[in-house]
Amino acid sequence: MKYKKTLLLVLLFLVMYGAGVGAAKIVDVFSGSHVVSQETENWGLGFGAEGSTPTGNVSAEELKQYDAYYVGDTTKKVIYLTFDCGYENGNTEPILDALKKHNAKGTFFVVGNFLETAPEIVKRMQKEGHLVGNHTYHHPDMSKISDMASFQKEMDDVANLYKEITGEEMIKLYRPPQGKYSTDNLSMAKELGYHTFFWSLAYVDWYQDNQPTAEEAYAKLLPRIHPGAIVLLHSTSKTNGEILDELLTKWEEMGYTFASLEELIANP
Repeated sequence: MKYKKTLLLVLLFLVMYGAGVGAAKIVDVFSGSHVVSQETENWGLGFGAEGSTPTGNVSAEELKQYDAYYVGDTTKKVIYLTFDCGYENGNTEPILDALKKHNAKGTFFVVGNFLETAPEIVKRMQKEGHLVGNHTYHHPDMSKISDMASFQKEMDDVANLYKEITGEEMIKLYRPPQGKYSTDNLSMAKELGYHTFFWSLAYVDWYQDNQPTAEEAYAKLLPRIHPGAIVLLHSTSKTNGEILDELLTKWEEMGYTFASLEELIANP
């Protein structure tokens, strides 16, 4: 009886604590490793020594059960270039020009607005061998969507419009808008046949009226690059359009090569 009472008190404490911390990530106190939270999470990273793999909210191993990734093979100096495309403002084509110059293949995660307003650029992406992934139609907080029908509609509307534009099926690569996710989201994406991609390197490049200088961008992107990096850049960034050619050159001089997410899936 005493044991049961003690257990009840412990459980009550945990429930009250959980209510207090809300969506805080769950930590395995025995192993020290992160596990995927049932609550809404915002993808985040912790950086250590220069050139080392950052730690994510969740480990790469934990993500694998959902066909999800944030980093590739950390033993190989390979970079996976990805771009989030919310809308077109004249900076995507300079990015495509730089990728073409370096024979580097990227993945462009697009939303409905981008497909509607820049179909010719989408066709160019496909023609030049890039992957076009799903960033949802309306860019909502997907962690708030708990039913499969609504989740699938956000995905299908993008895939269907992409097919109308290109005549091809969209590859099933998914990036959660704003990096917000839940285990339900990850499970639903997997059930629909998608691989989910977070990132292991990004910087604040999305504010149109406060773009970083080239020097500020290099200060973030050069020391933090690491083997197997999945890099997230925004195609709306004027800075990214201006520096990408030189940035890729600098990474190449550091001994890195570029590969597509399709190659990562094939050789995880």
